Amino acid sequence: MAQLSIRLATAHDAEAIRTIYNHEVLHTSATFDLVPRSLADQQEWIAERSGAFAAIVVVESEGPGPERVAGFGSLSPYKDRAAYRTSVEDSVYVHQDHQGRGIGKLIVAELLDIARLSGFHAVFARISAPGAASQRLHASCGFTVVGTEREVGRKFNRWLDVVIMQALLTDV
Repeated sequence: MAQLSIRLATAHDAEAIRTIYNHEVLHTSATFDLVPRSLADQQEWIAERSGAFAAIVVVESEGPGPERVAGFGSLSPYKDRAAYRTSVEDSVYVHQDHQGRGIGKLIVAELLDIARLSGFHAVFARISAPGAASQRLHASCGFTVVGTEREVGRKFNRWLDVVIMQALLTDV
């Protein structure tokens, strides 16, 4: 039986993370990126993540075989201005073959713990409006909808809204 564990992402995870992310870039509106990442881009992204803003991965392993990255997540600064420094934004991506297994919930729960231990007060999720599964995931982890940005992105020849969800770390 496969075992799941969470750990910090390393440079060795770059190709697996890139595969997960580029699928979303090319086939969904989960990210508003329009151009797939190169391996060098992904390695740089991981290298830039540390401390409270580190990337994490959920890995699946079966016995002595190699680990497989089933999903990843990270926290990023919410806004640049100083007064926003107590708020962060999460990013959560699960490999298409591993969705619906609770991996997203493991990632969000870990990111909330990291945010809390790092002294943050609020965590935001910005979710493309068609992202009902992501909205349910975040709601199950204590996030509530606090607004909608209307037609702020354009992908696949259509306008996209973004639902903003928030968790106050004193509440979850």
